[in-house]
Amino acid sequence: MNVLSGSWTEVLYLAAAVCFILALKGLSGPKTARRGNLIGAGGAVVALLVTFLAFDLDHIPLILLAIVVGSALAVPAARKVQMTQMPQLVALFNGVGGGAAAVVAILELAAIGAGGDATSDRGNLAAVAFTVLVGSISFSGSCVTFAKLQELMTTRPVVIPGAAPLLVGGLVFSVGIAVWLFAVGQLWLGLLLLVLGLAVGVMVVLPVGGADVPIVISLLNAFTGLTVAAGGFVLHNTLLLVAGTLVGASGTILTREMAAAMGRSVGGVMFGALRGGSTAGSTAISDRPVKSVTPDDVAILLGYARKVIVVPGYGLAVAQAQHTIRELAEQLEAKGIEVAYGIHPVAGRMPGHMNVLLAEANVPYEALKEMDEINPEFKTADVVLVVGANDVVNPAAKTTPSAPIYGMPILEVADAQQVIFLKRSMRPGFAGIENELLYDPKTSLLFGDAKDSLTKVLGAVKAL
Repeated sequence: MNVLSGSWTEVLYLAAAVCFILALKGLSGPKTARRGNLIGAGGAVVALLVTFLAFDLDHIPLILLAIVVGSALAVPAARKVQMTQMPQLVALFNGVGGGAAAVVAILELAAIGAGGDATSDRGNLAAVAFTVLVGSISFSGSCVTFAKLQELMTTRPVVIPGAAPLLVGGLVFSVGIAVWLFAVGQLWLGLLLLVLGLAVGVMVVLPVGGADVPIVISLLNAFTGLTVAAGGFVLHNTLLLVAGTLVGASGTILTREMAAAMGRSVGGVMFGALRGGSTAGSTAISDRPVKSVTPDDVAILLGYARKVIVVPGYGLAVAQAQHTIRELAEQLEAKGIEVAYGIHPVAGRMPGHMNVLLAEANVPYEALKEMDEINPEFKTADVVLVVGANDVVNPAAKTTPSAPIYGMPILEVADAQQVIFLKRSMRPGFAGIENELLYDPKTSLLFGDAKDSLTKVLGAVKAL
């Protein structure tokens, strides 16, 4: 349409880029996350409108149809998705972004070839080769992580015979094709690279399992950001370059932080299973004796405590018990009991999962304490209530070198006077290993759905 001049286009794109930066800053804290999200969405709307108003676009009806169809699918999905399914949704978003960037790069390659000598634009060819390879890896890898978290396939590592040489060979061959594409700029090489990238993405993620899957989601998110940035170079769009760089940089930092929180290297996460360091554990349910208690027993322990620390985990999210645990905490505080929440960096299925879940139930932000802050307080706690968590409190991270979570910093709940686990069964946690703390004399187990169990405990506390 060319309604906007070139100067106004650049100014508005700059404003959108600033919105993205402010959004990222806002998302760094729970109190500002909602505002940051709205600022980012506003920046995206500005960028979209500018694109329509500043350029002569072809196939506008098809573009509008795609927007309508995408919105019709995305809005209901976003409204209905549960917090327990948020990591899967993020994985899908990652994959779609990477796949879209790869498709755009293929179309640009076709346009370059149709316009004459494709090798005359080396910079574009390099960006196209990078975008196609990394974008397709991100797409297929994200689809596999989605299938794992959605339990459409096993969450355990899948190591096929000869996986290591196949993966190395696939990577080397893919890089070779990318270099060839850069040299001659042929469309068929781009399509071959796309297929190879899809295969490599599957081979990279299949051997990852257990608690390492969320780290891979973060890494693939960084990949998608880099492909979007490269796509901005291909399309000569500064805003895409800025937005993609922000996502790539933040995703890389988050990946490193998550790996550090688990005491693992990124290389160990990605290729540990191929070296025999798999995160696969036992899925068998132990028949060792444990001390089981009733809701009334738990209520007595809580009601006569001076300090209680709640450690939430994925089981709390699955049971949607965040509102009940908040009511229980308020009831205890009304009796003069100090209550705090110990939050592990990788509790749940993604960073911040527990913070968002508890904020949804209006738990005060100041009551949520990170691992380094809460660990010294366990020694002064009379009772620790572990709700649906397992791996983040498992002493095997400190005592068992063969455990897949060995080296991961944990919440030191064993230092408390009494530990109460709310569990559905004796099934191991996401990492698939047994927790010796369950058999400690100071530990009691309350079996059942977390929400149902907490409701009964709440009723018993009120009756004290």
